[in-house]
Amino acid sequence: MQITNISEAKATLSRLIEKVLRGEEVIIGKAGVPVAKIVPFEMDETPRKLGAGKWKGKIWIAEDFDDLPESELALFLEEETDY
Repeated sequence: MQITNISEAKATLSRLIEKVLRGEEVIIGKAGVPVAKIVPFEMDETPRKLGAGKWKGKIWIAEDFDDLPESELALFLEEETDY
């Protein structure tokens, strides 16, 4: 196992990434002690299970949910009110 020190890794990052793309393992070390490993990124393309329909019948939305009282609308528009 070859260990590349941090300062060399910073100076030669592109070369180290090319090694990884060729299948080599790159170990970064500090004072000769391994602290990190550069590996190829593997995209997980399996579909997520979102649980569609889990909340069906368990929640409701009030009929007036989208209605905004005039007094609150005035606050948003910075209009004076009588209250």
